[in-house]
Amino acid sequence: MRSTVGWQVEGPSSTLRRMPLERRDLRPDDLAVRVDYCGVCHTDLHAVSARDGGGGRPLVPGHEFTGVVTETGPAVTRFTVGDPVAVGNIVDSCGECAMCRAGQENFCHGFPTLTYDGIDRHDGSATLGGYSREYVVRERFAYALPAGLDPAAAAPLLCAGITVWEPLRALGVGPGTRVAVAGLGGLGHLAVKIAVALGAHTSVISRSPGKADDARRLGAHGLIVSTDPEQMADARDRFDVVIDTISSPHDLGPYLRLVAMDGTLSHLGDLGPVTVETMDLLVGRKKLSSAGSGGRPETAAMLDFCAEHGITADIELLPSARVNEVLDRLRRNDVRYRFVLDMSDLD
Repeated sequence: MRSTVGWQVEGPSSTLRRMPLERRDLRPDDLAVRVDYCGVCHTDLHAVSARDGGGGRPLVPGHEFTGVVTETGPAVTRFTVGDPVAVGNIVDSCGECAMCRAGQENFCHGFPTLTYDGIDRHDGSATLGGYSREYVVRERFAYALPAGLDPAAAAPLLCAGITVWEPLRALGVGPGTRVAVAGLGGLGHLAVKIAVALGAHTSVISRSPGKADDARRLGAHGLIVSTDPEQMADARDRFDVVIDTISSPHDLGPYLRLVAMDGTLSHLGDLGPVTVETMDLLVGRKKLSSAGSGGRPETAAMLDFCAEHGITADIELLPSARVNEVLDRLRRNDVRYRFVLDMSDLD
C-alpha cells in the first residue's frame, strides 16, 4: 500500500480532519497522481452532511481535480511522469455493457465506480477522493490537461463542466440556438460560458436582478428575473433549450413554459423527485430530460473545447486546511462560483 494524507470524515461527525490515508499499490494500468487542486462540489457537501450524527465507512470527498503524474504502471502508454492530468467523478466502469461500449461510462449498467464513496471493482475497497495529496487511478479514467488551462480553475471542469457540456452537445446547441440557463452557480456559470462559445444566443434566469452584470460578463445576452411575472410571461416559448442548474427542489412548470415548441428542459441541478403537469409538456410538444457527468470521449472533447476557447471556472482558491470553512460557506451559497482547494499545504 502507498501512504499519503488527506481530509477525512470518520464516525459520527461532519468535520473533516487531516488524516493519514492508504492508496493501493499501482496495478499495471494505474497512474499515481499528485493532487494539486481539487474543486468542491455540492455533492461533497451532501456526502459530508449525510455523515453528521451517523457512522459509516470513512469518507474522503473530492471528485474534480488536477495534478501531475508521479508514477506509472508497466502497462501505461498514454502518460509519463511529469504529465499534467485531470480526473473526474468516475474512475472505472464495467467496460462491457452497451453504455460503456458507446463511450458513456457515466451510464454503465453495472454502475460506474465513483471517485469517492464508491467500491473498487477489483478488491472491494472503498474509494477515497481527491481531498488528498495523492490519488491512484486507472489510465483510462485520467485525462491529459491541455496546455493553457490554469490547473486550479480547470479542476471544476471535471464535474461541473462535463455535467453541462454533455446535454448542450446532445441537444445540438450551436449557432442559432436559443439557450437559457436557470441558476447562476457552479454549474450555471459554466453552462453560460460553454453555450456562448458554442455560438448560442444565451440568457440567464435568476431570482436576483443583481446577477445581471455577472451574466453579461460571462457572455450572456440578457437576464430574466424569475420572480418577475411580467418578465417570465414575456419569455414564454422563447428558448430551444433551458438548462436548469438550480440545486434545490423547485417547480419545473415556470421553466417549461419558457421552452419553445419541440424544445427541451434539461434538469441538472436537483436530483430529487419532481412533479410535472402533463399540460406543460403537451402544449408545444416539449421535452424534459436530464444528464449526469459524462463519458470518456466527451470529457476529453470538453477539455479540448475549453482549452480552445479559454474556458475555465470562476473560482475562489483556498488552502485545503480551510476545507471545513469552505463547506460551511458552500452550505450558505457564499461563493462565486466554485471553491477550489490548494492541496500543497498537505506536504
